Amino acid sequence: MPERNQTPQTAQTAQTAQTAQALRTAPVRPAEGDACTAPPSAGDRGDDRGDDRAVARDALGVGVAVGLSGFAFGVTSAGAGLSLAQTCALSLLVFTGASQFALVGALAAGGSPLTAAAGAFFLGTRNAFYGLRLSSLLRLPRAVRPAAAHLVIDETSLVALAQRDRRAARIGFAVTGISLYLLWNLTTLLGALGAAALGDTAAWGLDAAGPAVFLALLAPMLRTAAERATAGLAVLLGLGLLPVLPAGVPVLVAALAAPLVLLARGRRAGRRNGGEVR
Repeated sequence: MPERNQTPQTAQTAQTAQTAQALRTAPVRPAEGDACTAPPSAGDRGDDRGDDRAVARDALGVGVAVGLSGFAFGVTSAGAGLSLAQTCALSLLVFTGASQFALVGALAAGGSPLTAAAGAFFLGTRNAFYGLRLSSLLRLPRAVRPAAAHLVIDETSLVALAQRDRRAARIGFAVTGISLYLLWNLTTLLGALGAAALGDTAAWGLDAAGPAVFLALLAPMLRTAAERATAGLAVLLGLGLLPVLPAGVPVLVAALAAPLVLLARGRRAGRRNGGEVR
């Protein structure tokens, strides 16, 4: 407390000195994201490693389950008249099971190669939409983007989108994509080589592995009524148009379910707001 005979200048100088002393002795709190923040504890690092292992384990399970359906593709492709080299090239270069099955199915039904390729192309365009979403989620380095783009399919997209953060999404995407790519191509080769011995793949049920895993991954993500309505409408459109449209086209038409549901919600919200105004 300044004495009574102190001048205002002296009192101000004393107060400044006290403030400077307080600043020198006060503890320094590093800003968020600063380089001097405390490193994570050993327990936190252990938890992160455990979470990473859990993501990798689940992603590997998806890769193995779906990769086994490559047997069915190899057998179906050989039965449609494609050579061993052609069958393996499809799995190596196309690597999207639905499009591959659509192509060989159309050829087996007597369709022209151009029509079969067009249906497979239309069915594969959905991966472009997956890529748009994954590019912002994963933010991969430029050097690995071309290889990663080849792994953008239904299963890798759903595993990545189901994760809690970017690190887990990258792990899920990479483990699912690599394991599925390797096993899919291996089982394609084995299926094409052993087509005669395996016989009817429907008896094995391998062709149902891919759709079953896809639905198992998708179901927990349908949390709201709008999401469930979109999924249900997409199923109705896809299955209902399957007998009357070329292969691949019903899936594209089913994508219209999302804007239709959004349009219906917008109109319902508009009528509700109009009623409140009245």
